[in-house]
Amino acid sequence: MDEGKPAGPKAKWWSRPASARSASADASANADSNVGTVAAADADAPREADPADPADPADPADPADPAVAAEPGPPVARSAEPSQRIPEPADQPQPRHAPDPYSTPPYGGPGPWALAPPVQRPVPVPTPRGAPVANGAGVPTQPPPPYAEQPQQEPHTPDQPQPPRHLHQPQPSPHPNQPPQWLQYDPWGAPQEALTHHGGPGAPGASGGSGRGKGGRRGTLLVGALLIALTAGGVGGGIGAYIERNGGLTTVELPQAAKAGDAEGKGRAPDSVAGIAASALPSVVTLHVSGAGEQGTGTGFVLDGQGHILTNNHVVEPAGTGGTITITFSGGETAKAKVVGKDSGYDLAVVKVTGVAGLKPLPLGNSDNVQVGDPVVAIGAPFDLQNTVTSGIISAKERPITAGGEKGDGSDVSYVNALQTDAPINPGNSGGPLLDSEAHVIGVNSAIRAADTGSGLEGGQGGSIGLGFAIPINQGKRVAEELINKGRATHPVIGVTLDMQYTGDGARVGTKGSDGPAVTPDGPGAKGGIRPRDVITEVDGQRVHNGQELIVKIRAHRPGDRLELTVTRGGRKQAITVTLGSADGT
Repeated sequence: MDEGKPAGPKAKWWSRPASARSASADASANADSNVGTVAAADADAPREADPADPADPADPADPADPAVAAEPGPPVARSAEPSQRIPEPADQPQPRHAPDPYSTPPYGGPGPWALAPPVQRPVPVPTPRGAPVANGAGVPTQPPPPYAEQPQQEPHTPDQPQPPRHLHQPQPSPHPNQPPQWLQYDPWGAPQEALTHHGGPGAPGASGGSGRGKGGRRGTLLVGALLIALTAGGVGGGIGAYIERNGGLTTVELPQAAKAGDAEGKGRAPDSVAGIAASALPSVVTLHVSGAGEQGTGTGFVLDGQGHILTNNHVVEPAGTGGTITITFSGGETAKAKVVGKDSGYDLAVVKVTGVAGLKPLPLGNSDNVQVGDPVVAIGAPFDLQNTVTSGIISAKERPITAGGEKGDGSDVSYVNALQTDAPINPGNSGGPLLDSEAHVIGVNSAIRAADTGSGLEGGQGGSIGLGFAIPINQGKRVAEELINKGRATHPVIGVTLDMQYTGDGARVGTKGSDGPAVTPDGPGAKGGIRPRDVITEVDGQRVHNGQELIVKIRAHRPGDRLELTVTRGGRKQAITVTLGSADGT
């Protein structure tokens, strides 16, 4: 906009001084009026005629000038030089500013006593719906009307109430037939509404209009900033979640200790469970047996380089005479095996594999040196989980147990003077080695006490409850040697028949045998002086409470061993020495 520039015909200026009388009269008459209605004299510059305005000649007394025509009087002489001008009366109001030596009116208009012409601003004009919008701003392109003279306002006395003033009070239009286009601008007045239009089609910032006002631009910037913030927040949240889950934007490599050993137990103490297991596992095998409508899984261990493997009799029993036995070594190699010999009374058997090289025999220990509390390790294939290692201690020694007896005639009953251990043993562990701290075999795992079926050689499927039993290796060694060398094992005997129905303390000799007298003539017992109805209470100083315990104690020895027996006869105790005989295990 062109502020301070005339938009139409040149306005008239009230710049000539009036006479003393008329000036005094005017000053007294308009003392309480607005400053804009007071006529001031121009004492600095001569008045020149405006060629564009015929009503404004250079005549000193312009009858068209309301300041002059207000009251007739004698003409006032004017001089072309400022020094010849008539001095103003003392009671005339003095100018508020010093005279301008260059006679330059402010804003290119009147002198310092007159107010600046009002600056007009365009008024937004509502554009009818569908009408074309000029210049994209909703304002007609026709030139603005010339300045219109403002009507004189009546002065208000202090007692007269001031009319209420609104920020958006409408102003009268100088052209009634034309919509208002410009608002008055008063730099000393109250602020007025911004040049915007609300609601009309085609208006700046309105929907559908081609122009965008400050509000529209501000809204667009606000929406853009909001979208940018949301996008940045989403991306930042995703990156933060990824970093939180993965610990960073790079590949994570966790610290790890250096490799200290290998599968052969390097880096472990030889007497530790890991060291014992690493040393013994290559010598332990798993047996899969099938035949005669039965099948089973058990464990064994290598006795020598010729391929002999020791296991339990009840492990190979399902094979019978025409079944198959498959040996699986710890490394995964498999081979077929055949039964060399077996003995149900000791629950031991020996099988042999052929065509296998590099066998590693497992060294045998001495079960007589074992003490209660010694650490032990058991290896087997419980429930066909081969190479399973468990550990425990020796819980008891010389625990007399019997197992088997499923045939009913007692031919399959095993009598074991066992080592008791709490190392977990389960079905499938049978025939596996029980090792001491030097990785030497001290027993052959054979039986468990199950919570549901009582004692038996893998008789229960309830799992280990910490009561496992192993055949001492001293007995196993003797039986294995006999099975390998002779194909059968021998049992030490005393040549008597026991009364298994006796309920008293000790083992009582019967009165009659199965096919003869209770005491075999010329047998080890008869030679030692044993008679029918004698009650045997001790073997080598160890108490026996029943016939089964006596059998277990005797079978723990070799044929030819000498035993000291304590017997009770007629209420009297006496000692008898017996040299054990031999009986065929078949």
